[in-house]
Amino acid sequence: MTLFELFIIAVGLSMDAFAVAICKGLAVKKAGIKQMALAGLWFGGFQGLMPFIGYLLGSTFESYITKIDHWIAFVLLGIIGANMIKEALSKEDDDCNCDGKAGSMAVKEMFTLAVATSIDALAVGVTFALLPEVNIGAAVGFIGIITFAFSAVGIKIGNIFGVKFKSKAELAGGIILILMGLKILLEHLGVINF
Repeated sequence: MTLFELFIIAVGLSMDAFAVAICKGLAVKKAGIKQMALAGLWFGGFQGLMPFIGYLLGSTFESYITKIDHWIAFVLLGIIGANMIKEALSKEDDDCNCDGKAGSMAVKEMFTLAVATSIDALAVGVTFALLPEVNIGAAVGFIGIITFAFSAVGIKIGNIFGVKFKSKAELAGGIILILMGLKILLEHLGVINF
């Protein structure tokens, strides 16, 4: 997997955290460096941790699934991407819950949000275990750093501009993940060769 492909996957995975950070940014009174760094650490940390856990799980069961690994990668990334697109196009989630609690950066709330936005990364980690050319250390670090940056910026954007970028970010992330899954499948089937 090339650095560019890893970057694209990292951006796709970070879109959920970016969208949630925009909502958090709407609710905080002042989106300073502290709030931006805190959101970045929570979301980036979990986005980096979850693919590693997924990688360990995938590696454990690799011998059982190597014949269909490309299909598993395609299906997992496709489902994750389709779910993100569905959420982006859903009218129900257009508004963030911006009551007083939404502005909280309390440990319990941030932990819950960080886990919820990084579940997709767990599945991608399983996919990484099935791709022999993936350096998991570099992948985990890259995903964490990209998500940190997007989350920190999301806090500021939400604080300044509001929700208008939330659904666009989720839509773009979903499309990216579906395309990466399709690319993996087509490469393994010998249809394309990048």
